[in-house]
Amino acid sequence: MAQSSASQIKVGIVGGTGYTGVELLRLLSQHPNAKLQAITSRSEDGMPVAQMFPNLRGKVDLKFQTPEQAGLESCDVVFFATPHGVAMKQAQSLLDHNVRIIDLAADFRLQDTAAFEKWYKMPHSCPDILAESVYGLVELNRGRIADARVIGNPGCYPTTVLLGLAPLLEGGKPLVDESRIIADSKSGVSGAGRKAEVSTLFSEAGDNFKAYGVAGHRHHVEISEQLQKLASGRQVGLTFIPHLVPMIRGMFSTIYASILPEALDTDFQALFEKRYANETFVDVLPAGSQPETRSVRGSNALRIAVHRSGNGDQLVILVVQDNLVKGAAGQAVQNMNLMFGLPESAGLEHVALLP
Repeated sequence: MAQSSASQIKVGIVGGTGYTGVELLRLLSQHPNAKLQAITSRSEDGMPVAQMFPNLRGKVDLKFQTPEQAGLESCDVVFFATPHGVAMKQAQSLLDHNVRIIDLAADFRLQDTAAFEKWYKMPHSCPDILAESVYGLVELNRGRIADARVIGNPGCYPTTVLLGLAPLLEGGKPLVDESRIIADSKSGVSGAGRKAEVSTLFSEAGDNFKAYGVAGHRHHVEISEQLQKLASGRQVGLTFIPHLVPMIRGMFSTIYASILPEALDTDFQALFEKRYANETFVDVLPAGSQPETRSVRGSNALRIAVHRSGNGDQLVILVVQDNLVKGAAGQAVQNMNLMFGLPESAGLEHVALLP
């Protein structure tokens, strides 16, 4: 049963010491209808949250607790900002207490358990719960999210690619060559998480630009699964190459698609504008615009620009977002709002930071 917007949603966060965890805390601490009730960390048990994250001083008075101490069963919703594999181990006990789940890892993103096990190197321990979970990309699954008990929050790269391609694939009639789509995507270093790792050290990532996952990336299978749904079951051929850029936040996907001869008369700018006209957090920029990652920094906005050089057959879609907000924590809060009958923008109306 959805809660009324007048009541306070009791919120728990499992694994609150990473970048998505602190971003959830930042957003939820200012949310008009959310009450932070528990945040867990085994390694930091007893530490005040504001001691680890001083930006939350005066806003979050909680201390980290172990999951056993935190009383998560008394929450209305629990966010998992944890490594892959954690949420599925705790999901059933929470559902038994009527607690809704929003997982920011991959446990409930892929319906294909074989693909999950291949890419995440672990068996899926609750395929029955997976079968009822909903992929939490609001702009695609709004109706199903509202009634869901379990949400698989999308990956950051998939959010940009799926929203960048949705208007081209949804209509039932192909507009572009669906066998040869290219997504050239770049992310700031925070996308790798807060763990200590040589590749994300300042001296390694600073003043450097590199591709990774060229032979295969776990987000590729997630994107492909959702693209096939968008295309009404048609196979979509995607080349996806992620890159690491020397900045903290931000994500930029450049998507290339060849327009089919029978679709050359299509007004693609108008197509995108119509598709996202009523979407609070998707902004289709005027024709000829050049989106920048700084235009979305700290906000839940995703901005799209559509380019067609010389009115030819090559379509270029530019998509930017903050990988920690619309690409992770902001999107999770957006899902929570829908699940509890709140305005979709509640707690998410932050303007991007400039400079």
